[in-house]
Amino acid sequence: MAQDSAKKREIISSFARDPKDTGSTEVQVALLSDRIKTLTEHLKVNQKDHSSRLGLRKIVSQRRRLLYYLRRTNFKSYAKLIERLGLKDRG
Repeated sequence: MAQDSAKKREIISSFARDPKDTGSTEVQVALLSDRIKTLTEHLKVNQKDHSSRLGLRKIVSQRRRLLYYLRRTNFKSYAKLIERLGLKDRG
């Protein structure tokens, strides 16, 4: 399930630190959160799709590790990001 490139550009532009930023932690977490939301909706309809479920678990783990890194290195940015994405603070 590839992300729509227009939606991806929109997410990157709204979470980027500067206009050329495409790989900062904030952008990566925002993109992963969008993929998680999409896969969750897919799995509500296709409950027996175990390969997608495995992919979802991997994406959630990757996002969790990135959030942990961001929390350790830049707490202000972390707090702002989880507020914008509507995530729970698990720290």
